[in-house]
Amino acid sequence: MIGLIFGETDFPKYIYKKVKSKKKYIIIDLTKKKFFKKDKNSYSVSVGQFGKIISILKENNCKKVLFAGKVSKPKFSKLKLDLKGVYYISKIIKKSKIGDAAVLKTIINIFKKEGIKTINSTFFTPELNFSRGNYTKYKPDNIDKRDIKNAIKFLNKSKAYNYIQAAVGRNNTVILEKQKGTQDMLENMKKNKNKKNGVLVKFPKKKQDKRVDLPTIGLHTLKQCKSAGLKGIVLKHKDNIFLNKIEAIKFANKNKMFILVK
Repeated sequence: MIGLIFGETDFPKYIYKKVKSKKKYIIIDLTKKKFFKKDKNSYSVSVGQFGKIISILKENNCKKVLFAGKVSKPKFSKLKLDLKGVYYISKIIKKSKIGDAAVLKTIINIFKKEGIKTINSTFFTPELNFSRGNYTKYKPDNIDKRDIKNAIKFLNKSKAYNYIQAAVGRNNTVILEKQKGTQDMLENMKKNKNKKNGVLVKFPKKKQDKRVDLPTIGLHTLKQCKSAGLKGIVLKHKDNIFLNKIEAIKFANKNKMFILVK
């Protein structure tokens, strides 16, 4: 029996399709709209109810868990905590000052302490991971290569890299993702009058446990990049999740964009 801890985005839906007819599983549904509520193996739980989550997993003899999807960072003061939530929350708040990667690592260690192992989020969906290569007809030109180099260099030097996964290189400047995420950054970039050139670089956070929260993109990301005037996307090989591959590549080719995995 495996525990599937699901948040927002389409990624959990991909996993669900893979496991529902082949594996014994339960779902801890953390989505706002309780997307998985019709499944008899699904449990609706609040983020701060660590005791309830761990009890459900143990009652169902779950020795392993898989995390997938985004869970919005809550205001800690408004969390509905149970006893174990109260016990663990101080550690989580302390780590939140370092960054999301540290929070996720702490949560993984909490489960480990309870005898529950965290497996890689792509365990059931390895086909969603891109290896090195250029996946479109179009390749980065010299200006694009400069923008890519600048974005990667800036990410590596930035203290914010503990919190974020993405940056846009454009015309010798770099725009960093904020804690609201990549989609919010790209939406804001649509408003920019100077929408020529630019590349989205999306890499894992520094010190990130790569079993969880890998950079995820898909057709929607490509459409947002197009609306923001960007020419392509760069990912890190093996450290990515790519949804809607066929549709995304088709869209990129049609709009003369590139998808590069380094």
